[in-house]
Amino acid sequence: MSDTPMEPERQISIHVEPQHMAGHYANFANVSHSDYEFTVTFARVDHEVEEAVIPGVVVSRISLAPRFMRELIDAMEENYARWQAREHIKNLPEFERGDDAEQG
Repeated sequence: MSDTPMEPERQISIHVEPQHMAGHYANFANVSHSDYEFTVTFARVDHEVEEAVIPGVVVSRISLAPRFMRELIDAMEENYARWQAREHIKNLPEFERGDDAEQG
């Protein structure tokens, strides 16, 4: 038996203010780093502009500790893999529901 007491499981309760529920749309991100942190800058850019300089506006800028950056990458990879698997299932012929399936 261990002499160290077990810590109770902790849960994080996050509250989002109503004015922040919609979040921010971004279609561009830039990642940079220093010796101490990573910085992810999210922006919305106008890809329809055919000029040499594409206009954009920063919607959020987040600085992360290296350990948290690794955890974020892992979480994003896991969620992207689940989304990708679901999309592949939707595209299987057995899953598609078209007019032909209804008439048969």
